[in-house]
Amino acid sequence: MTIAVEKVLYTARATADGGRDGKVSTDDGKLAVTVAPPVEMGGNGNGTNPEQLFAAGYAACFHSALKLVARKARQDSDGSTVTAEVGIGPINGGAGYGLQVELVVSLPGVERAVAEELVAKAHEVCPYSNATRGNLKVDLKVA
Repeated sequence: MTIAVEKVLYTARATADGGRDGKVSTDDGKLAVTVAPPVEMGGNGNGTNPEQLFAAGYAACFHSALKLVARKARQDSDGSTVTAEVGIGPINGGAGYGLQVELVVSLPGVERAVAEELVAKAHEVCPYSNATRGNLKVDLKVA
């Protein structure tokens, strides 16, 4: 099922030059990074890799969704954090590569059952979660 955006509120534009071993920059100049494959994938590790960028974006987006659902549920999200771990590896017998994600959420001072409910609701709200749903494995953990 394809999810259609009803009204585009913002569009980000980034251009890559050189693929996994090059540069990525946004059209507004706010982001300009050298990208390089991690050492584990044969690179020199002297740059940011696309998986780190994806992890940063997913963690930030999910945290915003978590704070939104916590506020609506009148729960305190102060001190909360979201850590995204993005793994890459071969799929289909090595015919291609895929990603998997683990989101580790800390909600200090919130009862575990309530925290798990908030995390599940945030997973329904977060644009990254909606974009990846059914396309890659996303594990949710409450720390």
